Amino acid sequence: MSEQETPQDSPPPSPPPVTEQGGDVSSNRGVMIVLSYLWILFLIPLLIDKDDPEVQWHAKHGLVLTVLEILMQVVLNVIVATGIGCIFAIFIPLVFLGFAVIRVVCIVKGLNGERFIVPGVSQYAERF
Repeated sequence: MSEQETPQDSPPPSPPPVTEQGGDVSSNRGVMIVLSYLWILFLIPLLIDKDDPEVQWHAKHGLVLTVLEILMQVVLNVIVATGIGCIFAIFIPLVFLGFAVIRVVCIVKGLNGERFIVPGVSQYAERF
């Protein structure tokens, strides 16, 4: 006698993943994390994707980085414009290259499901 083979039933679909804080994972999480670190575009994930705490964390972090970058721009331009800090004009591109590197690292880590903690900056993002 031969045994009858029954077709395997497909497993039921798994529920959507849930983050540690209980929010639903957004279907466009990667796009929102990238937008979080592109200067003023942090407003899009901050206002649209309120249900995903991970996206909200990255958007708030992008907000703090953007505000810090604008403040640094103003301070350095005032120092250079007064004439007392002409030597600081050399450092302006380096400062903003540093901000660009931090943003790229934050995007890469965010897309990998990690968080990049910037000392002195990230603590302000958590206050929102």
